[in-house]
Amino acid sequence: MTSNNGGPAMTCKKCPDNMKGVTEDGWNCISCPHGLTAEGKCHCPTGHILVERGLNGSLLSQATCELCDGNENAYTRANALGNACVRCEPTFINATRSCECAEPNVLTGGLCFSGSGSFPPRVISAARQGEPGISFISEWFAKYLQSAASACWAYANLTSCQALANMCVMNMNSYDSALVDACGLFQFIFESTAGLNTVHSISFWRQNLPWLFYGEQSGLAPQILSSTPLPTDFSFKEQNQNSKLKFVAATYDIRGNFLKWQTLEGGVLQLCPDTEARLNAAYYFGTTYQQNCEISLSKILTDFPTPVFYDVYLEYTDGNQQNIWAVPVLNLNLQHYKMFVNQDSSPTKWLLTRRIFLVDAVSGRENDLGNQPRAIRIATQISLSIHLVPDTKNGNIYPPLITVAYSDVDIKDPSNQAIKVSFSVKYEMNQGEAFVQTDIALGVLGGLAVLSSLLKTAGWKRRIGSPMIDLQTVMKFLVFYAGDLANVFFIVTMGTGLYWLIFFKAQKSISVLLPVPAQEERFVTYVGCAFALKAVQFLHKLVSQMTIDVFFIDWERPKGKVLKAVEGEGGIRSATVPVSIWRTYFVANEWNEIQTVRKINPLFQVLTVLFFLEIVGFKNLALMDSSSSLSRSPSSYTPPYSRILRYAVSAALWLVIGVTQIVFFAGFYERFIEDKIRQFVDLCSVSNISVFLLSYKCFGYYIHGRSIHGHADTNMEEMNMNLKREAENLCSQRGLVPNTDVQTFQIAVSGHMRQHYDRIHETLVRKNGPARLLSSSASTLEQSIKAYHAMNKFLGSFIDHVHKEMDYFIKDKLLLERILGIEFMEPMEKSIFYNDESYSFSSVLYYGNEATLLIFDLLFFSVVDLAGQSFMLAAFLTYLQQEIFRFIRNTVGQKNLASKTLVDQRFLI
Repeated sequence: MTSNNGGPAMTCKKCPDNMKGVTEDGWNCISCPHGLTAEGKCHCPTGHILVERGLNGSLLSQATCELCDGNENAYTRANALGNACVRCEPTFINATRSCECAEPNVLTGGLCFSGSGSFPPRVISAARQGEPGISFISEWFAKYLQSAASACWAYANLTSCQALANMCVMNMNSYDSALVDACGLFQFIFESTAGLNTVHSISFWRQNLPWLFYGEQSGLAPQILSSTPLPTDFSFKEQNQNSKLKFVAATYDIRGNFLKWQTLEGGVLQLCPDTEARLNAAYYFGTTYQQNCEISLSKILTDFPTPVFYDVYLEYTDGNQQNIWAVPVLNLNLQHYKMFVNQDSSPTKWLLTRRIFLVDAVSGRENDLGNQPRAIRIATQISLSIHLVPDTKNGNIYPPLITVAYSDVDIKDPSNQAIKVSFSVKYEMNQGEAFVQTDIALGVLGGLAVLSSLLKTAGWKRRIGSPMIDLQTVMKFLVFYAGDLANVFFIVTMGTGLYWLIFFKAQKSISVLLPVPAQEERFVTYVGCAFALKAVQFLHKLVSQMTIDVFFIDWERPKGKVLKAVEGEGGIRSATVPVSIWRTYFVANEWNEIQTVRKINPLFQVLTVLFFLEIVGFKNLALMDSSSSLSRSPSSYTPPYSRILRYAVSAALWLVIGVTQIVFFAGFYERFIEDKIRQFVDLCSVSNISVFLLSYKCFGYYIHGRSIHGHADTNMEEMNMNLKREAENLCSQRGLVPNTDVQTFQIAVSGHMRQHYDRIHETLVRKNGPARLLSSSASTLEQSIKAYHAMNKFLGSFIDHVHKEMDYFIKDKLLLERILGIEFMEPMEKSIFYNDESYSFSSVLYYGNEATLLIFDLLFFSVVDLAGQSFMLAAFLTYLQQEIFRFIRNTVGQKNLASKTLVDQRFLI
């Protein structure tokens, strides 16, 4: 080469025949006595170095090959480039007093060891331990394991001991006394150096050796993890210096060289890429962190050509002094005598370790370290667990625990292969006391629910007039108990959810942490039980409402007679003026309309709850961190949701909005706009129609609608005149008892009265029976009309005290009777009418069961959300089920009403 200025062009000339060699730098020609290499440069025999220039740098006319002096005075040999004599590796000199490693000495990994030493003579295993069926000989282990172990053992070489420890970690810290592998050699050296001092008085940390294990004594792991709290406090408040977990790590390369101390912030242990703010959010105290992604193997091989090893510590302040605390590791892939002890549910069997790595693409190489690895080992799951000290008031924690799980991936096509990895941080505390308190609450309230159900069953038995305890009684008790027990579960879960919401989010000095998902299972089960039992109660009420006996008593009487042509006779005779049926149809239609009237607007309820959760941002209160903010920056990390907090927030909003609607409905809407229940009672009075309801065999309700004007089938002028007289108190009051205005009653009918009612009612409903059962002398319609008039006459005469053997008397209910929902007096000879100014006949309507409906809808919403983790889906399905049950209630209620009152279903809208 004659010219080269670093540009694209360079000039060369041919060397002469007497100087065919080219110097190492390429600028000159030289004579080579020992021949040329393939590149045209001078060749020297093994152990010699090439000399082309003199001491002053002048070019020699002929190159020479100088033999490096390996004798005792020099101990030199040619370096790897063959251009200088360097001192032999110390192990050669120590073993042979020369630069040669002749037998019986052992040459391994570029080091020479005496064959007569006390190191284990058995054959060293270079197998790469892994999942069953994936073990193979690792070229890295075969090349460097023996040398690293020997240097560590013979010379306490710090770098070699670290390299040996790294190979043990690459083998998952697995140990089996039958194998002499990396961990077996490390353990042998550890046990053989028992006389050496320890580091920082830690018995597991031997001088000159890295700290890999905590020992294999049974029950040691629980002592390490829960015996000594960290001597510092943590807080949720950012102004506190301990509001973040400050993890640091001592890092080493694969050859055992110490690299540096570094903080774990910035995603050091997080394989998933993300913004720095989101990556660092993992270390804010109290923030449950979850990161998942899928990474291509080609990217992993590019980013992690060689593994980096981490010894993790937690940095904390004790007074004015900075300290670090070693963080133990639970390696789920560790095999102890071929058993995965760290996958056992009992911590007493765990074996804790210290060092971890993220990716190992070196030990998976076979035959040649330059080849592509046969398999790559990746830390696919890394979890950091923080345990709160029981009964702490200042945020004391036990030493954190890193749980890591590795996966071996066979390399086939890295560009088309990908693997899922995750990193998580979870906070735990002993929930045993909370579970005990919950069980106590359930036990006490469950006992009260039994008493309540027994009272309801006793009241039901009295209302059906049956003193016998039979299977039906037991089933009824179970239904009542299901409803009461559902309320118990609801109260307990609501109280528990609000407790966690308030005390976790509002605490300044940390004393409680949220239950982890596994600890939430019991709570979710309770919510599911509450919903299932409430569904039983709701369906029972729905069926009961759809099967009640209803009859509309028409008090209107004919106003005279008219002449009427007689069919078939051709004559004319006088007949009673018929009473219009339109008033009865109208009242029946209004009764049908109020079947599903509620104190809340279901659509408004669902939309408002959804608005506060999704738009206002109340759902952010359910995130598993300490923030109470309703808004979150899109660039910030969003923690996973707590199912308990989701339930607490949504249920609290549902209750608050529902109760607000009820208060508004009762305090304003019903007073100043529209009260459909009272309007129905007024309509009955204006229409001269009374309503007789029997929800049980011997119990029901009576709405007295008898007109005080004697008749209601009149013209507009007379109707307005009657209403005006009533408004000016120029006529008597509407009440059943003279000079009272009580129109609604609870009624307990005697057995005799019920028998008479059933005889007429049986005839009334036979219109739907087989034709062979109907009288041949009259049509079905005529029979039904006769039965209707008979029932109307009977009930009218019963109300008018005509039947002395079936008479009744009116009284007020005792306060205790109202509270317990049971009548102390049995209607033996006379029926009993209880004054009822609270319009309790609404209990056979949706209106009177608002609490049951509200809680059922709430629980339905919550169960769907807990299952699908979507408030939108829960809102949609809740409104859908409301409409479905409303349709069923109206449709079946119409048919029942039509079948028992002779009102044509076509007139019920």
